[in-house]
Amino acid sequence: MTALPQIRFSVSATTRALRGEEKDGEAYHFLSTEAFREAIAADRLLEYEEVYPGRYYGTLRSEVERSSVVHPVLLDVDVVGALNVKEQYGKRCLAIFVKAPSMAVLEERLRSRGTDDEAAIRTRLDKAAYEMSFEGSFDRTIVNDDLDTAATELIDLTRSFLNARSNE
Repeated sequence: MTALPQIRFSVSATTRALRGEEKDGEAYHFLSTEAFREAIAADRLLEYEEVYPGRYYGTLRSEVERSSVVHPVLLDVDVVGALNVKEQYGKRCLAIFVKAPSMAVLEERLRSRGTDDEAAIRTRLDKAAYEMSFEGSFDRTIVNDDLDTAATELIDLTRSFLNARSNE
């Protein structure tokens, strides 16, 4: 992140297949279902969830353990994962709920990507509707109506949080 160069982005783990030009270790750590389950059994995941049937996502502990107050880590996780991390780290982490302006806008965005079939789009929309019920459990909410505005708000919230943490 250019605006916050001290932050390192955590690369999530998943059992889904690579898409397009993705590379293992950059977009995600792509694991087989067996390897993912082994990571769960060995407690190598900070959080994980079977987000869709047979499709796991999670955060490797090693991704977070390398962080510090000077070089914090940014996680991009689903609602359940974020709440699990918040439970473990409490006030040492900032949980931000990012949402589309409406379900209709979200549906339009999913369709315009052209990467999912109708069943996958319906599954994603159902999941999003469920996740909206957790918004109040987060520290802050950002409505992603305009990408530049949402990004600026995210940077400002993060910068304020990091400044407050460094003064503790």
